[in-house]
Amino acid sequence: MGIVYKKLTTAELDVFIKMRINQLREEGAKEDIDLVPALKDYYSRHMADGTFVSWLAFDGDEIIGTSGMSFVEKPPYFGCPTGRIGLLSSMYTNPSYRRQGIAKELLDRVVSEAKKYGCGTVQITASDMGVKLYSAYGFVHNDNFMQYKL
Repeated sequence: MGIVYKKLTTAELDVFIKMRINQLREEGAKEDIDLVPALKDYYSRHMADGTFVSWLAFDGDEIIGTSGMSFVEKPPYFGCPTGRIGLLSSMYTNPSYRRQGIAKELLDRVVSEAKKYGCGTVQITASDMGVKLYSAYGFVHNDNFMQYKL
């Protein structure tokens, strides 16, 4: 039958959230809090207002790949005159389906959504595993990125 790609709807949200939490754990997250309610609230609100979109890869009824794009707005700057930025997240492919082009197809689809939304740039904090995909796609490192935790 092959891999089928569909946009995330509320029907898949619970499975999507489980996969997101598994991904965070796989990437080394150690915090032991229940993120499910906060994620459900976030995705529900932002899917409803159009500021979060996700494409999923299915093999039959099973979700085997995920992607996500949040849209945020900052004051316009020379590198992004619209001020609209896509924040890429939730890029995950089931280990037994990796290296088949699924992540690239999902990335294509959410980058296209960012273009439609009017984003001038897309940003991601990449896992070690993802760096190769994003570099090949054309993402470049910004060594000035800093974060202050509140």
